Amino acid sequence: MKLKFLAAAIVWLAIFQETEAQDLRSSFLGLDELMGENSFFDNHLTGFMLYDLDSQVVRYEKNSHIYFIPASTTKLFTFFGALMVLTDSSTFLRFIPEGNKATIWGAGDPSWKYPPLPVPAIKDFLAKYDTLYYSESNWKNEPFGYGWQWDDFTYSYAAEMSPIPLFGNLVSAKNVNNKPVLSPEIFSVGYSDKSVKNVQRNWRNNQFYYNPRTYNGRDSKVPFMTSAETFAELASKEWGIPVKLSNATLPPDHFVLKGIPTKKLYKEMLLESDNFIAEQLLLQISDKLFFELDSEKAIEYIKKTYLYDLPDDPQWVDGSGLSRHNLFTPRTMVSLAEKIYRLFPDDELFSLLPTGGRTGTLKFNYSASRPYVMAKTGTISNHHSLVGYLKTKNNKIYAFAFMNNNYPYKATVVRKEMEKVLLYIRDNF
Repeated sequence: MKLKFLAAAIVWLAIFQETEAQDLRSSFLGLDELMGENSFFDNHLTGFMLYDLDSQVVRYEKNSHIYFIPASTTKLFTFFGALMVLTDSSTFLRFIPEGNKATIWGAGDPSWKYPPLPVPAIKDFLAKYDTLYYSESNWKNEPFGYGWQWDDFTYSYAAEMSPIPLFGNLVSAKNVNNKPVLSPEIFSVGYSDKSVKNVQRNWRNNQFYYNPRTYNGRDSKVPFMTSAETFAELASKEWGIPVKLSNATLPPDHFVLKGIPTKKLYKEMLLESDNFIAEQLLLQISDKLFFELDSEKAIEYIKKTYLYDLPDDPQWVDGSGLSRHNLFTPRTMVSLAEKIYRLFPDDELFSLLPTGGRTGTLKFNYSASRPYVMAKTGTISNHHSLVGYLKTKNNKIYAFAFMNNNYPYKATVVRKEMEKVLLYIRDNF
């Protein structure tokens, strides 16, 4: 009787395995029709990988070994590096007290009066001193990332990096009686005969201008040029005590003033694809590791320490993905997504990422009554990528990387075709 039962079980298992294999083959062929030869994704450079996180098996791939410009999916690298290095709270500044004076050094925290973030609690700190000395001896970076487009300088998504940003290193222009009024108040706006629709800044200095005849009256934000002098002037007004310049070197023994919860930084960076926070996070990583602010040094450390086992060596040059020098392969992006996935419970991780039809940069895409895409977007001209996680109708979780480069149409066209692919995976895998 036992032998008959065992034989029956073996036959049932064989039938089940064969049925499962047939289903997988059918699903693969259906997906290949959507992505393979003569499909929409055969007309430009497309890379894709679908990875089963439970069985740790690649279910489908297309050009997963080819390097792509990733745009803002680069922020997943920054996110992972921050998770590995930073603690639960940021460091707002480092300081040495000297009686009723103190010397301060920035640590890269971007939160001072940057609207998406809480303001660090420094009132008690400031109450102890009547003068601060500010040093940038630990600043080893440039205000712009390697490979950023020079003519982005006037757009809010390309704010400069600095040791202690104030106001997100942005000037706010508000319409008052059909004329822009700038804040912080140390900045003023003049007239120009250029046909600009809003406030712009001179390329080489902090002169702001607008044209009354073409002014559209909309509130806007424009990056200002950072410098130690500009910081000292702004901080003196903001903090209510004199801030003077110093060239003092940060000593090994010093005090730390904590900033804000790092989770606040991660969530804003990922949901809204905030370039400024991403770049400042890289600086915070460098500050934590080396007591100096050097994005390149932080990237090299993360690559050698935590990402040495990626399938393909990433060409990673900035925190945000603004640079077109960043180059990653889809299989490397999936490997990174798996590393991140293993660090969090599903609900916690997915709450940090844009969710299709619900939050962040995916709020108006991939809508469904039951969300199925939780992923980081990345878009610059002629390049669009999506990297993250997909939940099927059977509640299986897949990691995927969907990367498109060098297409001659609008990103909305690409997203529409991508949605067909992801819906097919949701329903058939």
